[in-house]
Amino acid sequence: MRSEVDPDVTAQQPSSSTEHARYVQEMFGRIAARYDLMNRLMTFGQDQRWRRFVVQQARLPRGGWLLDIATGTGDIALEARRQTPDLRVVAADFALPMMRVGQRRAGADALAWQAADTLRLPYADEAFDAVTSGYLFRNVTDIPGALREQMRVLRPGGRLVTLDTTPPPNGILRPLIQVHLRTIIPALGRVVSGQADAYRYLPESTLGFKSAEELADLMRAAGLVEVGFRRFMLGTMAVHWGTRPAVV
Repeated sequence: MRSEVDPDVTAQQPSSSTEHARYVQEMFGRIAARYDLMNRLMTFGQDQRWRRFVVQQARLPRGGWLLDIATGTGDIALEARRQTPDLRVVAADFALPMMRVGQRRAGADALAWQAADTLRLPYADEAFDAVTSGYLFRNVTDIPGALREQMRVLRPGGRLVTLDTTPPPNGILRPLIQVHLRTIIPALGRVVSGQADAYRYLPESTLGFKSAEELADLMRAAGLVEVGFRRFMLGTMAVHWGTRPAVV
C-alpha cells in the first residue's frame, strides 16, 4: 500500500457476521480496559519479550509498510515503530474498544488505526512488506482463509509472523499447566477485570488450538516458505514465521 490510511477506527465497520466472530468481538470489547494488565500478569511480563521477537522476525525494511492485524491495543505495532522509527504501520482490528485503548498509549499517533476483518482485509494485493499478528489464529474459525488474505496483501519476499498460544506439550508439567489455565487464569480474570467468563474462553481456546507443528503445516499449505517457529513459556506460546515466495 503506497497511500495514507484513514486513522479513524470508526471509518470502517468489521464485516464478519458469524456467531463466533460476534462473540469474540464482544468479549474483547468487555476486557479491553484491563487487557494489557492481564497479559502482563498471566505471562509474568514475558509477553513483551515475545512481541519484540515477533518484530525482529518480521525483518522490517526502513520506510516500509507493516500490517499488524488483530492489533488489539497495539503492542506489536508500537514495538515495530520503536525498532524501525520510519516504518509506516497500519494497526487493524475488528474489536474497536481494544483499539481505542491503544490510541491513548504513548506513540499511538504514529500508527494508522483501522477497523478490519481478518477474513476480508480492505487492502490491495501486495500492499505490505510484512504482516504480523498476536493471538489472532486461535480466535478465527477459518485459519486457511485468514492466511490466504494475509498472503494476498503481502508482497513477494515479505514476512508473515504471528504470536499465539499452543496446547501444552505432553509431559510431567502438563497437568500443572492445565490447572493454571483452567483455574488460576479465570480466577485472576474475575478479580482484575470482572470478566471470569472471558478468561475461561481464552484458556479453553488455547487447549483446543492447533499444535505448533499443525499451524506450521497450515502456513506451508497456504504457500509460505522458510516456515519456522519457536516455543516460549513451557511450550504454551509460539511465534511462527514464513516468507511469501517470489512466485505463489
